[in-house]
Amino acid sequence: MEKIKIGNQVWMKNNLNVEMFHNGDIIQYVQNQDEWESAGRNGTPAWCYYNNDPANGIKYGKLYNWYAIKDSRGLAPQGWKIPTEMDWDELVDFLGGAKVAGVKMKNSSGWKNKYDYYNDIIEDESGNGTNESLFSGIPCGSRDDSGFYGIETTGMWWTADENSNESAYTIILFHCDDEVSKEESPLYYKGNGMSVRCLSI
Repeated sequence: MEKIKIGNQVWMKNNLNVEMFHNGDIIQYVQNQDEWESAGRNGTPAWCYYNNDPANGIKYGKLYNWYAIKDSRGLAPQGWKIPTEMDWDELVDFLGGAKVAGVKMKNSSGWKNKYDYYNDIIEDESGNGTNESLFSGIPCGSRDDSGFYGIETTGMWWTADENSNESAYTIILFHCDDEVSKEESPLYYKGNGMSVRCLSI
């Protein structure tokens, strides 16, 4: 695992891409949308590739539901942990606060927003960051009950902290914004699929 030091913290440089818990048990790989929704309703740990495409796993890592995050068998590899809300706050504060940290965390390439301009598809790459922090945040997208969305425009990472019985705190980087967003609304339902970035213990 490649590491990066940011302030007093040591982070993984890439999103998590494991398919088994720390104890060796296999995490359920779910492709079918109905089965994904069922895993969320039943609190079953699950993972997937964005658009069920293994090539996206190589580039972006896996998407996990929050039940995989909090399973007692341990999602993080030995020597690592799932960062808490406070751990993320420490990172953001070290980078100058939420208003400016996003651009320092975003990778310097890969952030694209496609839109239709009078029937011409335009790719707007103005959302790239400076990656001054070396965090190399990538727009890995996510999965919810309606399917996949946000690849190339949005990066979303779970925290280890829940907000309610149904939702958990999420760290988000957007194509169009230099700010880091910490969301806690029910939109970030524990059954959603999001990326994981681990922190050294």
